[in-house]
Amino acid sequence: MWDGAVRSGSHSAGGLVLLTPDREVLLVKGVQFPWIEDPLMVELVTLREAVLWCQSFGWADITFEGDAKIIIDKINLREARDSPLGAVLDELIQIFAGNPGFSVRFVGRRSNRVAHLVARKALSLFPTMGLSFDFRAWLVSRI
Repeated sequence: MWDGAVRSGSHSAGGLVLLTPDREVLLVKGVQFPWIEDPLMVELVTLREAVLWCQSFGWADITFEGDAKIIIDKINLREARDSPLGAVLDELIQIFAGNPGFSVRFVGRRSNRVAHLVARKALSLFPTMGLSFDFRAWLVSRI
C-alpha cells in the first residue's frame, strides 16, 4: 500500500506499507519530499519509491494498492501522453509493462488508512528525520 500527504506551502511525505499475501506487515517506510507540493505528484513519487524498492529486492509478484485513482487508471491504461505528471508517470508505465507480475489497483481511503497514517507521521517529523525512515516499530505499537 502507498499514500501521500502534503503540508501546503511547506513539504510532503509518503507512506509505504509492504504486506505478505496473508496481510502481515513486512515493512513500513516513510519518505519525505521537501520539494513537492502537488498532491498527485506526491502520490506518484511515493508509488515510484515503492516500485523501485520492490525491484531492488528482485520481487516479481507484487500488487500495489493505493487510493490515487487518476494515477492508477493512467498506469493501467498506459496513458502518459499530455500528462502534467510527465516523465515519472511514463517511467512507471514502462516498469509495469516490463514486469508482468506487477499490478496496481485502486482501494478506497478506508482500505488504505495504514499507509495514510504512515505518510502523516513522516510529514509530522519533517525535518527531524532523514528523507527515509522505517516506521515498522511505530506502526506495531499502534496496532
